[in-house]
Amino acid sequence: MTISRAQASVLPATVDYSTLQDADVMLRVRAGDEGAFTYLVEKFRRPLIGFLYRSSGNSAVAEELAQEVFLRVYRARTSYEADAKFTTWLYRIATNLAMNHARDTRSERAAHAASLDEPDPSTGETHDAADPRITVEQSLVRDERMAAIKKYVMALPERQRMAVLMHKYQEMDYRQIAGVLRLSESATKSLLFRAYETLREQLKDFV
Repeated sequence: MTISRAQASVLPATVDYSTLQDADVMLRVRAGDEGAFTYLVEKFRRPLIGFLYRSSGNSAVAEELAQEVFLRVYRARTSYEADAKFTTWLYRIATNLAMNHARDTRSERAAHAASLDEPDPSTGETHDAADPRITVEQSLVRDERMAAIKKYVMALPERQRMAVLMHKYQEMDYRQIAGVLRLSESATKSLLFRAYETLREQLKDFV
């Protein structure tokens, strides 16, 4: 059950935030609990940086955008209402920032797009682990395919691109993505269907 603002303001100062729903932790932030905000930053910083890195293709930009996300979260704390999942609200802020950045740096992004399969700066891991048994020739084919995937994903229309990144790399479901993009679930499914159909057509020579 979600706690009210009044209840959040009288909760014990010492609490195991991991036992609370994220929305309840954010309600504590709204009530002035600085420790609750620190907890949320520590919990979501790495996945947010990974998401923003795949969107921007630049680790420094991803760090900067993640900082801006949390700054906006903190500034909006007094008006926060737990009427949606906290992650939906958080990724909506991140997605809007990422899309704005993409519009402002469109030509630069096209020239320096990051590989979607290179190590994530937030974890040091790739999304798909390399198979040590593959041959040099197979490795070259795989690298060429990943470069093509990178190119075509980054070239998708903005909403399609963000939906694919959330769906494939953040493992968010249709309902979560719909909440972030402020779309219906059916519209989100259609959006992803069009995106994946475009990618399948463009990558048919690599299948």
